[in-house]
Amino acid sequence: MAIAGANKEPIPAPVQDIVAPESGWDADQRETAVFAGGCFWGVQSVFQRVKGVEKTVVGYSGGEKQTADYYKVSSGRTGHAEAIEIVYDPAKVSYGTLLRIFFSVVHDPTQLNRQGNDVGTQYRSAIFYTDEEQREVAEAYVKQLDQAHSFPRPIVTQIVPLEHFFAGEDYHQDYAIKNPHNPYIQVCDIPKIADLERQFPALFQEYHP
Repeated sequence: MAIAGANKEPIPAPVQDIVAPESGWDADQRETAVFAGGCFWGVQSVFQRVKGVEKTVVGYSGGEKQTADYYKVSSGRTGHAEAIEIVYDPAKVSYGTLLRIFFSVVHDPTQLNRQGNDVGTQYRSAIFYTDEEQREVAEAYVKQLDQAHSFPRPIVTQIVPLEHFFAGEDYHQDYAIKNPHNPYIQVCDIPKIADLERQFPALFQEYHP
């Protein structure tokens, strides 16, 4: 059974995906994905090293603007999840591939309102879709993975519309890069970077802010 961050091979690719057309495509067009999968430091550490991803921002989704700050969100009572906004080139990496990395490397999507020792609704697994096409692909992929028993338990990831994304505080951006010797980063996040390189070598790139 596959367990995020521990399996040697990535989970199957999504059957349904969003792919840039071969012709009539604006080379400057960029798309946005917003995911939540536990502490946003580690989520950013993974996605900023994916080829085709041009920008990542950590922040908060699911709640209101007035409570979108770290200390209020940490109470678990604001409705927010620690989230990441990903700006990517769809000609280089597809939305479905980002989902595959999200489920394979970033977190365990079978844990409800927690990731490991990080407990609370702010650490929940969520996909905040920006349009109906993203919703359809995300829902189809979760169904595909559950039917294939890719995980030992059902996926509990929320798939909900993106209403707002509020950027987090400056000190949270690139936190793992700025604090490489932090014990939390050493134990929880650096292994995810290694998993990304091992499972998706063709997509892995070094990151330099």
